[in-house]
Amino acid sequence: MRTALQSAGLTPDIRETDNARTAVDAARAVECALDQIVKSIVFQSESRGRLLLFLTAGGNLVDLEQAASLSGETLVRADAGQVREITGFAIGGVAPVGHLSPLRTFMDPRLMDFDLVWAAAGTPQHVFGIEPGALRLIANATLGAFTRNSDAGQERP
Repeated sequence: MRTALQSAGLTPDIRETDNARTAVDAARAVECALDQIVKSIVFQSESRGRLLLFLTAGGNLVDLEQAASLSGETLVRADAGQVREITGFAIGGVAPVGHLSPLRTFMDPRLMDFDLVWAAAGTPQHVFGIEPGALRLIANATLGAFTRNSDAGQERP
């Protein structure tokens, strides 16, 4: 993951935390708004078997119908073993970049509302800060509507 960021010309600000397994934990750890946390949610194409990555603001949830419409695929939750095999990361620490195999990636437009967002850096204890435009570019992510708001009660700037 660090190599992917460095290869893109970025100097990663990777931070070790006690626990960043959930968006709420990560936001507490780096003292940012919940929506500044990038959740990496992986789904599998039901017909093709390939994995797709959805980068979602911390206070949002993936709406499966919207995600399927955006991707043009019928989606199901990906198996944890397959996620690790394809990305190199375990669920709870899936980074948005640096995967063993490239993933078709989509990005929640809400993340673009911030100067800086924080994403998993490959483990449930590590996160890195990045400008959302740079994240979109290096993740080769398509912006699109595929979320609904959770009941997390986060503040919106």
